[in-house]
Amino acid sequence: MTSNMTMKKSTGWAGAVLAVALLQGCATGPGANPSDPLEPFNRAMFGFNEGLDRTVLKPVATAYRDVTPQPVRTGVTSFFGNISDVWSMVNNLLQGKGEAAADSLFRVTTNTLWGLGGIFDVASEMKIPKHSEDFGQTLGVWGVGSGPYLVLPVLGPSSVRDTAGLVVDYQLDAVSQASNVRVRNTLTTLRAVNVRANLLGAGDVLDQAALDKYSFTRDIYQQRRNSLIGNVPAEKEERFDLPEGAPATPAPAAK
Repeated sequence: MTSNMTMKKSTGWAGAVLAVALLQGCATGPGANPSDPLEPFNRAMFGFNEGLDRTVLKPVATAYRDVTPQPVRTGVTSFFGNISDVWSMVNNLLQGKGEAAADSLFRVTTNTLWGLGGIFDVASEMKIPKHSEDFGQTLGVWGVGSGPYLVLPVLGPSSVRDTAGLVVDYQLDAVSQASNVRVRNTLTTLRAVNVRANLLGAGDVLDQAALDKYSFTRDIYQQRRNSLIGNVPAEKEERFDLPEGAPATPAPAAK
């Protein structure tokens, strides 16, 4: 068991190193879009993801939303948000954001102790700000270029740098490291369905607004990631992890 776990972690870190190495050079075809040199592959993968979402993910998420009371869905969202705050705290430390790391620590301890393991988001009620950070953002803060835009199967929009970050995020994610396989798979599935259910409204707006859904999704993703990594001040933090109708806590102005 120990050797298998060690091999799994070693493979994950090797994948991250390989992905970062790809940042230094990626083959582009003649006439390729400079901002999206992998566009033919990305569009094909985007189409695959759209088909998967239309036939499987969206129907499951819609059924989950329809049969699960919003307070329960809010509790599920808060529970996984509390788990993510642990890794956000680490990434804030790696990025030299001491105050944000302290906020994340206070959020985790408050929600774990007083929010019944994170089911209730007591920290937000206490106005403790949330600072969501992942390892892709950390790499960006460290000066690693984003590399080409990349659409991943199932996971969707990314970049070479963010894909490397995802590998590390997965290796150190509390849910993916659960020793009980049944519990791990159940939590992973629940988190994915809950996230998709929270995005049902946004997906409907995108379907109606975008003439070219692929280009629109790509541009929004790149702008948002650049904004997050560049610490561009915003009046309100975008929260895609909240159920429809749930209030978002305004982010404090950047100092």
